[in-house]
Amino acid sequence: MLCFMRMLRSVVASIIGFAAVATALPACAQDYPTKPIRIVVPFAAGGPADIYARFIGARLTDALAQPVVVDDRPGAGSIIGTDLVAKSAPDGYTLLMMSNTHTVNETLIPNRPYQLMRDFVPVATINYSDLVLVVHPSTGFTSVAELIRFAKANPGKLNYASSGPGTPYHMAGELFKSMAGVDIVHVPYKGSSGARTDVLGGQVQMMFDAVPTMSEHSRTGRVTALGTTGKSRSAVLPNVPTISEAGVTGYEAVIWLGLMAPKGTPPQIVNRLNTEIAKIQNRPEVRQEWLGQGAVPMVMTPEEFGRYLDEDIVKWERIVKISGAKPDQ
Repeated sequence: MLCFMRMLRSVVASIIGFAAVATALPACAQDYPTKPIRIVVPFAAGGPADIYARFIGARLTDALAQPVVVDDRPGAGSIIGTDLVAKSAPDGYTLLMMSNTHTVNETLIPNRPYQLMRDFVPVATINYSDLVLVVHPSTGFTSVAELIRFAKANPGKLNYASSGPGTPYHMAGELFKSMAGVDIVHVPYKGSSGARTDVLGGQVQMMFDAVPTMSEHSRTGRVTALGTTGKSRSAVLPNVPTISEAGVTGYEAVIWLGLMAPKGTPPQIVNRLNTEIAKIQNRPEVRQEWLGQGAVPMVMTPEEFGRYLDEDIVKWERIVKISGAKPDQ
């Protein structure tokens, strides 16, 4: 009888303990946030991911009444910063600013220390931007057709810069090579800022870059814009044809951004963040500012974002295989 009573007390204590944990979890999520939030950007400072992480972070700071800080952790094609977040506590205080680099890397770099859809949960999409194919004025090219003619006559003579393997800038170049039937050498950098600097300086002849970060250099003549990568012309560069218009029919490539959190982050926290970010995106002044930069807001629920990620992984798996792109190219 004594043994039975001890066992009964143990079972009751366990039940009470589990109940306390179960009630504490929603309470913690309800109180969120109670300390600063960190957005890890696995790309170099100055690129679209860094710029829009800071934009969203500043406004989340006001909405959540806690500081939201941006932590740039570039390297290894986004893997260093991404792995840092994957190994972080799933409590909503460490978030990942990610892009289609991550969906590309699911195929391009198979030996990663994480898997996107296994180790993260979708939080919110941010925006997407067309890219623009630019060349240094010293090339003399004024159209996509001229570039293609030269590249076909001089295989391996042209170089294009990117912010690293698997990034949208890299894959835009590989897709262009595949669809145009040209041999152009990829020059990977550790971030878009370094790649952009060398194209502006003429050390590398060309680059696919985000419209928001390269359009002003096109206007001032530091580079020549040959084509944009969307389905229709960019409102920021209306006089520049799409690459599809310019002769590579059906060509399309964009850069999109989103936020993810470590797997296990409470749904209440994910939904709170998603709601606050959607409020920011839907502000008329934000939409106007972004559209003026060439960035289009993307508003999705976490569930919709999850389906979008699954589809993008499949899309880029096909393109990586068709283009023959390698992580060390």
